Amino acid sequence: MIQKLISNIKKTGAPIVVGLDPMLGYIPEHVKKQAFDRYGETLEGAAEAVWQFNKEIVDATCDLIPAVKPQIAMYEQFGLEGIRVFQKTVDYCHEKGLVVIGDVKRGDIGSTSAAYAAAHLGKVQVGSAVCTPFGEDFATVNPYLGSDGINPFIDVCSKENKGIFILVKTSNPSSGEFQDRLIDGRPLYELVGEKVAEWGEQCMDGEYSNVGAVVGATYPEMGKALRKIMPKAYILVPGYGAQGGKGADLVHFFNEDGLGAIVNSSRGIIAAYRQESYAKYGPKHFGEASRAAVEDMVKDIRGALENR
Repeated sequence: MIQKLISNIKKTGAPIVVGLDPMLGYIPEHVKKQAFDRYGETLEGAAEAVWQFNKEIVDATCDLIPAVKPQIAMYEQFGLEGIRVFQKTVDYCHEKGLVVIGDVKRGDIGSTSAAYAAAHLGKVQVGSAVCTPFGEDFATVNPYLGSDGINPFIDVCSKENKGIFILVKTSNPSSGEFQDRLIDGRPLYELVGEKVAEWGEQCMDGEYSNVGAVVGATYPEMGKALRKIMPKAYILVPGYGAQGGKGADLVHFFNEDGLGAIVNSSRGIIAAYRQESYAKYGPKHFGEASRAAVEDMVKDIRGALENR
């Protein structure tokens, strides 16, 4: 699966992923009104607003980007109706030729981890039938429970040609409470990075592994060190834009060939119309604002890579 992602990145020239993390507050009033007029101010109405919002952003940007990353919590908050929209979003993005990274951050052990892996990346046996539940291409995984939690995902990735991104150094300010702790004189995130490299050897797909890592854009020096520790792991880089990361911070996340990393922006793109830079588009044309934000992000990252 990592080869499909790389192919999409090369085709678009855009090593970025759009985070489809819709909050109701991001959705323009006219979209919410149409949904609420149809379904009322209900969970179904909220889910319909999310769906229409997602659809317009995907339609406006799909020719520019290789992948999307829907964060499942933003859908789960609307219950079963939200989960249905999560599934519709995954399917619609696949129809548009996009790679889908399910941001689910699962982490458990044994049969529970295997069930999570089957739900998001694999298949399940239902009587004599074999069914695909959510069907994402990649999933994010928490490694805190060790190999018992990771191996069931690697098994499914190997069987189904899917991939995972393992949390190594996250972009949030308090990540250091645990991730920066020194173990035998070394920060924990480096030890996790070494395990990612080890796990990745079990699941290679060409020069890169289907086992990647999540490393926040807000910690560029740590990203530089982790790039060396995990030379065959693709790095998913959150924290661009709204959290402060910019193209110049990201060059060390990439290998010399310009590959090896994909940078996520969520509200910086999907809520671009609310930013001063894109205010001219207004709420009615929020999709066009998102497209302009994607173009500016790609330009920023490309420029930084060319000038490193």
